[in-house]
Amino acid sequence: MAEIINMPRLSDTMEEGVVAKWLKKVGDKVSEGDILAEIETDKATMEFESFYEGTLLYIGIQEGETSKVDTMLAIIGEEGEDISDLLNRKEESVESGAKEEKTETKEESKSSSSDINLPEGVEIITMPRLSDTMTEGTVATWLKKEGDSIKEGDILAEIETDKATMEFESFYEGTLLYVGINEGETAAVDSVLAVVGEKDTDISGLITAIKSGAFSKDDDAKKEEKPAAKKEEPKSTPALAQKSEPAPSQQVNVTTSTSGGRIIASPLAKKIAKEKGINLAQVKGTGTGGRIVKNDVENFTPSQSGLSTMPFVPTGEESFEEIPNSQMRKTIARRLGESKFTAPHYYLNVEFNMDNAIAFREQFNSVPDTKISYNDMVVKAVALSLKQHPQVNSQWFDDKMRINKHVHIGVAVAVEDGLLVPVLKFADEQSLQQIGAKVKEYAGKARDKKLTPQEMEGSTFTVSNLGMYGITDFTSIINQPNSAILSVGAIVQKPIVKNGQIVVGNTMKLTLACDHRTVDGATGAQFLLTLKGYIENPVTMLV
Repeated sequence: MAEIINMPRLSDTMEEGVVAKWLKKVGDKVSEGDILAEIETDKATMEFESFYEGTLLYIGIQEGETSKVDTMLAIIGEEGEDISDLLNRKEESVESGAKEEKTETKEESKSSSSDINLPEGVEIITMPRLSDTMTEGTVATWLKKEGDSIKEGDILAEIETDKATMEFESFYEGTLLYVGINEGETAAVDSVLAVVGEKDTDISGLITAIKSGAFSKDDDAKKEEKPAAKKEEPKSTPALAQKSEPAPSQQVNVTTSTSGGRIIASPLAKKIAKEKGINLAQVKGTGTGGRIVKNDVENFTPSQSGLSTMPFVPTGEESFEEIPNSQMRKTIARRLGESKFTAPHYYLNVEFNMDNAIAFREQFNSVPDTKISYNDMVVKAVALSLKQHPQVNSQWFDDKMRINKHVHIGVAVAVEDGLLVPVLKFADEQSLQQIGAKVKEYAGKARDKKLTPQEMEGSTFTVSNLGMYGITDFTSIINQPNSAILSVGAIVQKPIVKNGQIVVGNTMKLTLACDHRTVDGATGAQFLLTLKGYIENPVTMLV
């Protein structure tokens, strides 16, 4: 029987996806685990693997095309199978049938779950919600297998969300009796992930109920409550692999077949090779089964097969390249556009004398095993200033204004595909050394795409620094719902007036962007005046 594969929702912000590349064509044989296509979302480009075997009968979305979530992506079935009914079926009928099927499943679950008793000592472990925006997760790796003994605190599995891959530990002791979601499979939050209990406990009836969808942990624990509607994973949703090099701790199954002459390379390696104009056929792979990975492309020496040259463009001839917008870039454009055009921005510009700050940093870093940056000093000074001016540390919502008593500083970090803002929580309570270590750690994680959702949530103010690129001053767009963002420029030497004399001094320009709905001009100016005291006399930050 033919199976319909739809465009899945791969993150909480995803509304549409782009088929970057089809690796199978109509008529090709498909085996379970074969990579069908590369799908570009607003977060990353991911390989799309098949759960089914058969023949690719139909492709609904061509390469480069963008389609909404739940749009028909492809059909897999038996060779020669008639799929005209599936192609002619209206979208409304599909949605209506899906709703009726879900209703029937719910009714069956209600009638069946009441007849199922959870065996004594058995605990149901469900797919955890690892962030407040997570709706589904993928089991990247199981670190325990059925029959293994488990202690409280043992790591059961690595679970991949739309933002990061995180370890999931057990809160129970016993034996792993059943695995409900296999490696590579995606399931909604609260789906049955595993069953833990005493060894040799008979849970055959429970397993049957789980597989048939007739068991709900909520129903068994509290039958008088009406169960919340669960978002079921469509049968046709394939397994997904992040389009980047997997972390060393993750086990990834790599297809090494070269049928059809396809070069086996990671998606990230392909992307880098395309950007650098490198022919992957000339690169030797060091990954599993000869797979070409990121390091192979980055370490490739073009002289091995002749230097690559830019295409010749005759004088007077116009030349350009059109690059389709990635889903991440579309999301950044949409959210920053909303901030720019809904929040009435205004800007306050200041220039601070950095002579004392430079001397302070040199003395501070003279202590063994101690090193802080000017950005660390700015973050600390901002945090202390926000405690004195909580109105700048506020957030705007449609029905209220929130004045935050805590200080969580977001530090903007540029990455290959856009911008990430890890959050330094309770920055006012941390020392300069602690801030320096944490910012360095977060910046590394951001560039390696290892930040967890918790590390990017909850900012009350943001600092963006382009001084390391020689930018003297610039303006930033507020990271809503926050009320302000500080843009930090480079330290430059210039003539200044000191004690009535013109001398060479060091200055740094800063620009504070404020939301006029929450922060008035005088309030922002007072904040900058306090910040000036800390920056120009940094020893006061240690008091």
